[in-house]
Amino acid sequence: MLNIHNYVRPQTLEEAYALNQSRRSRILGGMLWLRLGRGTIQTAIDLCDLGLDTIEETPEEFSIGAMVTLRQLEQHPGLHTYTQGAMAAAVKDIVGVQFRNLATVGGSLWGRFGFSDVLTVFQSMDTVVELYKGGQMPLEEFARRKPDTDILVRVLVKKTPGKFVYRTMRNQRTDFPVIACALSCIGGEYRASVGARPGRAMVIRDAEHLLSGGITEDSTRAFARYVAEQTPTEGNLRGSAQYRTHLIEVLTRRNALELGGMA
Repeated sequence: MLNIHNYVRPQTLEEAYALNQSRRSRILGGMLWLRLGRGTIQTAIDLCDLGLDTIEETPEEFSIGAMVTLRQLEQHPGLHTYTQGAMAAAVKDIVGVQFRNLATVGGSLWGRFGFSDVLTVFQSMDTVVELYKGGQMPLEEFARRKPDTDILVRVLVKKTPGKFVYRTMRNQRTDFPVIACALSCIGGEYRASVGARPGRAMVIRDAEHLLSGGITEDSTRAFARYVAEQTPTEGNLRGSAQYRTHLIEVLTRRNALELGGMA
């Protein structure tokens, strides 16, 4: 059981940051994973009054507040168009609509969960996170860091011209993914993002230029093999390391074929 002694809704980010410096404080987010834990939270910090629950679109980027829900990501027409449906594909099987109406972007990314479809799909894009004190940094760098007492304010997705596709393997539809694979081509660079390894998502770039000569049956096989070889995997109750490595190769090849219009 989780016990909360004080519940606070700060009116400024500075107030929220000050409260969060105590080890006994916790930012709630959507409170879907947090509530499953045990222990005591002295001060629970709710960011719902800070206006971080909107997606703002400009010609250059999407600005996604930390309190935006996964359902908002799924249904946003601009994100759907820009990602060619990859964003919706990444979140549509996360538990159910009720869950996605509560789970937040900030909570999903801050946790750096190994099973996170959200982290996996965002890392396939030109994505920057904005921290209250730490400023802006690439999502890849943020994902490698350990959580601290800063506050994730928003996520910025640059509208760099590109193509995107997303696939997962689940034992059942609403379960955590056995493996999650996103693939993008941004500015001519092919980028595979692999999550649920079961470690947190990592990015594998086409350093060997296996797809630079065009997407063909042979090049996609070679690229998929390369991504599988470069991605460390482990086993757990959902699948063995060998099974995950095999799935990475299969799903990456399918993603590459779809990206090239050959699906």
